[in-house]
Amino acid sequence: MAMQRMFWMKACAAVALTATMAAAQTTASGPAAAKPTDNGQAQHNRQLQEDFPWLARFRMMDAALPEPAADETRVVFMGDSITENWQHDGVPFVPELPGHPWVKINRGISGQTTPQMLLRFRQDVIDLKPTVVVLMAGTNDIAGNTGVMTLGDTQNNLASMADLARVHHIRMVICSVLPAADFPWHRGLQPAEKIRSLNAWMKGYAAEHGLVYVDFWKAMANSDGGMPASLSKDGVHPNDAGYAIMNPLVDAGIKSALTQPAP
Repeated sequence: MAMQRMFWMKACAAVALTATMAAAQTTASGPAAAKPTDNGQAQHNRQLQEDFPWLARFRMMDAALPEPAADETRVVFMGDSITENWQHDGVPFVPELPGHPWVKINRGISGQTTPQMLLRFRQDVIDLKPTVVVLMAGTNDIAGNTGVMTLGDTQNNLASMADLARVHHIRMVICSVLPAADFPWHRGLQPAEKIRSLNAWMKGYAAEHGLVYVDFWKAMANSDGGMPASLSKDGVHPNDAGYAIMNPLVDAGIKSALTQPAP
């Protein structure tokens, strides 16, 4: 155990260095920036052309992770900026050392859509050999971050990631899209009803296929289908109070998934 702990400490130090380097490369390519500059938009476009799913973002960090310990429950969080920002509220890029009940690993990338996540699902989820994957996606599909998409397109990508998890014996927790009445980086799309529709589909799909569905929307939406200012500064991304609601809900979802046999 002492040797294993030392290996983890060295691996985590390497991952921490990589995380710092990767964070420095992050540009205003997603919803974190309400209106990117021309230079920022050019960088974003070049990123999409050269590495559409942004596999380079976590490649070194993934390679630095050791194999899961025999008694480890590894949980990978896959998503966009809402997942990426979760690193400050309980889901770190650098996993915690063994001895904790779950080792949570954050693989969120700001601005990403489900086609991008599907393309990196093998590298950033399957190859890390988690017991559970927490999938939170769809906001940026509705916002059109990588082009216009139908709800059917998003549903197909979510289902494909669920299929991949199932084939590789990974339990899945699929999370609702958070409420939003508008997107500050792409105004006027009136996303609230589309979010309701996508969440209804996810809930039904999860029930039909034995996945765990976590309904953040119900706990965080106001009467207009948006997120109140008490939970978000921009109506899309949770603040600390928002994550304080999300954390026990997702932990309950993970616990529920762990009671199920591996697919």
